[in-house]
Amino acid sequence: MIPPEIHDRNVRSLLAPIAEPLAAPEVSEIMINGPDQVYVERGGRIERTHHRFAGREALLCAVRGIAQWAGCVVGPESPILETRLPDGSRIEAVLPPAAPDGPILSIRRFSRSSLALDALVASGGLTRAGARLLRELVLERRNVLIAGGTGSGKTSLLNALARFIPDDQRVIVIEDARELQLAHEHVVHLEARPPDARGRGAVTMRALFRASLRLRPDRVVVGEVRGPEAIELVQAMTTGHAGCLSTIHATTPRDALARLETLALMSELELPLWALRAQIASAVHVIIQTGRAADGSRHVAEVVEIDPQAEGYALHTRYRAEHDRNADAATDARADALDIRAAEGRDG
Repeated sequence: MIPPEIHDRNVRSLLAPIAEPLAAPEVSEIMINGPDQVYVERGGRIERTHHRFAGREALLCAVRGIAQWAGCVVGPESPILETRLPDGSRIEAVLPPAAPDGPILSIRRFSRSSLALDALVASGGLTRAGARLLRELVLERRNVLIAGGTGSGKTSLLNALARFIPDDQRVIVIEDARELQLAHEHVVHLEARPPDARGRGAVTMRALFRASLRLRPDRVVVGEVRGPEAIELVQAMTTGHAGCLSTIHATTPRDALARLETLALMSELELPLWALRAQIASAVHVIIQTGRAADGSRHVAEVVEIDPQAEGYALHTRYRAEHDRNADAATDARADALDIRAAEGRDG
């Protein structure tokens, strides 16, 4: 077993060319497209930096070194590396031949402080009424699905909502790669593991979910539902495990439900689509849609409630961001103006 301090020191030496952005708390992602193409995301905006590796081979050695310290194998037969740094930052690397122009490396930074709803309110990403609503949803043990695109703040919001789980409740957290930092007294973390080079030793999200339900959870928090474990999540929500929280990649609440359907069907469970939709409508109480503005700022765009008694998916809006309503009004005004001009053209 490698001591954590040695692990950290060696990985840091491998990434010495990007030590500065790695140490900058405002940098949320580092994207390396080649030895002399290093980009960072800062404050929601991507910018190119002056940092560079000595050459393609130096970047390749850095990736191989990280893989070695993580106990992973990368090479022509296994060109994709998914792991994390000692501080929890997520690593995704792709090597030749899958990346024909050379090694690609992306580092999603690990934030030391969870975003509280107060900070989101202060930044204008959520109203105080919206924050009170989200707090009530967690305290009422509603099953909540947080939807949004990449980098829209889903994980940060999940962290923030988990703060409202009472300390006398046991929380089981299931993740593909550990990112969540629950400030909670009684929490158990479970993490999936890919197979080794010989295809052995894999621990799937689905297996972890099944195990979690036998660990006496009061709440189950799934970092992101992205595979056939979706069917276990849906069934857990409908069989007494109230107050589940999870995230999903989707750009609208309806897209989130459609994606959940698709992922559940990957389980190869013999279940008619109408029955699956009825289960999902009964399981998921609320969808919180996150978004990202043009300036890179993140916000809660919409909160919708699902009516389990209605046929299909009947969504009722509980909250909608003010600027989204303004955008809709502006779009309607432009459409009206176009209609008027078109009518005038016909009359002329």
